[in-house]
Amino acid sequence: MPEGRLTLQIITPDGAKPEVSVDFVVLPGADGYIGILPQHIRLVTALRAGILSYRRAGEDPSAPKVVVAVSGGFAEVSEDVITVLADSAEYAEQVDVERARKALRRAEERLSVDTTDSVDAARARAALERAVARLRAAGEDEPRGDD
Repeated sequence: MPEGRLTLQIITPDGAKPEVSVDFVVLPGADGYIGILPQHIRLVTALRAGILSYRRAGEDPSAPKVVVAVSGGFAEVSEDVITVLADSAEYAEQVDVERARKALRRAEERLSVDTTDSVDAARARAALERAVARLRAAGEDEPRGDD
């Protein structure tokens, strides 16, 4: 790999996405977003639902970043290779916006019900986070379930 580049591998239960050479990656770590540049220290982190973004190696800095909605999993950084093991990963152009809006509405409805079942509430919050990530990846700046 050329100096100053990273290799990004995204693997989901549905299979591996094509490996890509990148200049940087920003990913949704469990405690907040993490920026990864070449020669980053070794790292293993849990992922939360959110947006993973990167710029392909050698692209013009003004070019738009590639955006991927991920929902949970882990990421490992080792010797300029970033391996993302995600529960799911959808590139912006793959997001079914209407389906994501419906999922957001369902999650908001579940959370609006006064429930004492913390498992149901946790599932609804996770569904809400996944839907928001998918909508943001698709370019919906302020996703709302009541659209």
